Amino acid sequence: MESPQNLVIEIFYGGSHKQLLDVLFEGLNIASKCELITLPDKKWHWKARTGALTVLDKIPLEHNFKVLFTSSVLNLAELLALRPDLKNLKKIVYFHENQLIYPVKTQKERDFQYGYNQILTCLVADIIIFNSEFNMSSFLSSLSTFMKIQPGPGRPKGLREKIEPKCSVLYFPIKVDSLRRPTSQSKSQETPLHILWPHRWEHDKDPEMFARVLLSLHRFGLDFRVSMLGRVCSDFPESIALAKEELNDKFCHWGYLESRDEYIGVLNDADVVVSTAKHEFFGVAMMEAVICGCYPLCPKAIVYPEIYPEECLYKDESELLERLKMFCTKPILARKQRSSLEFHPDKFKDSNLLPEYKKLFCT
Repeated sequence: MESPQNLVIEIFYGGSHKQLLDVLFEGLNIASKCELITLPDKKWHWKARTGALTVLDKIPLEHNFKVLFTSSVLNLAELLALRPDLKNLKKIVYFHENQLIYPVKTQKERDFQYGYNQILTCLVADIIIFNSEFNMSSFLSSLSTFMKIQPGPGRPKGLREKIEPKCSVLYFPIKVDSLRRPTSQSKSQETPLHILWPHRWEHDKDPEMFARVLLSLHRFGLDFRVSMLGRVCSDFPESIALAKEELNDKFCHWGYLESRDEYIGVLNDADVVVSTAKHEFFGVAMMEAVICGCYPLCPKAIVYPEIYPEECLYKDESELLERLKMFCTKPILARKQRSSLEFHPDKFKDSNLLPEYKKLFCT
């Protein structure tokens, strides 16, 4: 049996990180040509700090690897220092997100190490792939500002000039054809609006804002149904639990769905998908919901203006509330607006993107 030529390392193997590798392995038919080394998608912060040392002993000492593919969670510079035999491989890093612009209330709250690790990784990588123009441009334009956190003098210079030539954008490949379900009987005008929120229940996705909006809709006496999906963190805000208590009869689904088929079924049933994110660089869950037929409502910020039409963007919480009030009052309006929405997912379709991904694994 031929030994693998590709070393694929994912130290946060879950969610969109796992989904990307699944699509690439299947679509490019390269599973047999890859040595896949993973760690569970738990305790992200510790994976980012110690991942290189943790996977060290999992990598074969004898190998014929030509390509190393990993995500930016791994500190690649540390790994190469620990395993210098890997330094001559074609080293590809995929940025699902970047830590240079993670939202914090004050700079004192920012953990410098995470962004610094990503900068070191870029310096030793050969090819750097971002999942959106926003991701790439925000990372490159923030390098100088981010490094000013380091007390002077002696701050490193010319980082952007060293990193930018290695950067390019490849959108996340979505398996569009696997998401669509046969059209069932049309909903009646009396069917309440089904609102979907399919994100991690963490600070950067702002579930508290979504809860406030839901409570406002309820207190206005409006009828709706809601599915709040995504991974639930152990310390999610108390306000979310209180909203669940008050809105209990309006919830169709609450929390993560283990069944992918059931999850896609909910996406196909929902009318509107909402993002309240403060930190987003592509948004696989939003994209999948829109392909399934949801009308998107997203902040007019971060990556969303790059992906969705102007009419889908809201400027603040009050505008989001007004848009949802309108749709709750006339659910048929949301359904009609989605059917006429100028949104074409072809540029995100796996079969259209895979030829570009295939080039990455060529040596």
